[in-house]
Amino acid sequence: MDGVPVGVFLPTFSGPNRRSAQEIVAFARRAEELGFDSLWATDHLLHGSRFYRVPWLDPLMALSCVAGVTDRVRLGTSILVMPTRHPVVLAKEIATLQALSGDRYILGAGTGWDAREFEAVGAAKAERGSRTDEALAIVRRLLAGKGVSVDGRHYRLRDVEVGPPMERPLEVWIAGGRQLPHPSSPEPPTLAAAVLDRISEADGWIARPTAAPAQIKEDRDEILSFLSSRGRGPDRFTVAHENFLHLVPTDDTRTALVEQRRVFNEVMSEERPFEYLEQVYLTGSVEQVLQKLDERLAAGVEYLMLHTLEPSTEQLQLWAEHLLPHLRGGGRA
Repeated sequence: MDGVPVGVFLPTFSGPNRRSAQEIVAFARRAEELGFDSLWATDHLLHGSRFYRVPWLDPLMALSCVAGVTDRVRLGTSILVMPTRHPVVLAKEIATLQALSGDRYILGAGTGWDAREFEAVGAAKAERGSRTDEALAIVRRLLAGKGVSVDGRHYRLRDVEVGPPMERPLEVWIAGGRQLPHPSSPEPPTLAAAVLDRISEADGWIARPTAAPAQIKEDRDEILSFLSSRGRGPDRFTVAHENFLHLVPTDDTRTALVEQRRVFNEVMSEERPFEYLEQVYLTGSVEQVLQKLDERLAAGVEYLMLHTLEPSTEQLQLWAEHLLPHLRGGGRA
């Protein structure tokens, strides 16, 4: 397919009422009908996150829910917080999802940032990097259908095997990198050496939603240079980016921002003001949203994943009408 692939996040956040399977399924089916390329789910273990007012459904269970009602779209997590999950259990869950979906799943993974989540599962934030690396290695080997024995820092396994094996290797995209600084940000606005090394072992990279286009470009250039130093070219590596969007079909900036502020405030906490979100997320009129998307494409983004802020297929319809023709044409030169 020509142009930029576009994925959409399932509305796995809950408001005053719990999210139903019927809502998730209807959203997934409509996304596939409209020609979107993939469906994604995000991972927030605990309610009361610093940045969200709402609880979230488990991403792998949500994706399993839609695996049987879709045929073409890829399925992905962005991101799955690896240190909060035991790799053997996770491998079994992924093997199940792959069997149900016909191997359509992309493991978008990262270390996470919420210390409360690590503490809740008996881990520590200081261990998140090493836990992630060990877990990724174990999951890859288990999903290849191999018996695994490991005597690692965090996990010890003896002749463990799960199934069914995948027909092709698991595709892994790693998240991380620079972002626009804010006093509330739990992460430094840098591309850490350990993250760069982790990305270099993956099939793709997911730039932060809070990264400005110039930061995405800086990260991308550094990543591709690092890949080249390891003998890898960019031809089999995907540069992806997720972002939040509530599209208001208007040319009037003020009208769009008033409505976007309302919708963002229903999902996002007050930890970061709307003025910050306006700088990093896809806000403004339709023309301004297209311009922000073009800036990210110019920075080297090859794959887009968009978060909805309302569990409505109306947003999907608007995205298909206003965004897909532009993006499938490759954006502005």
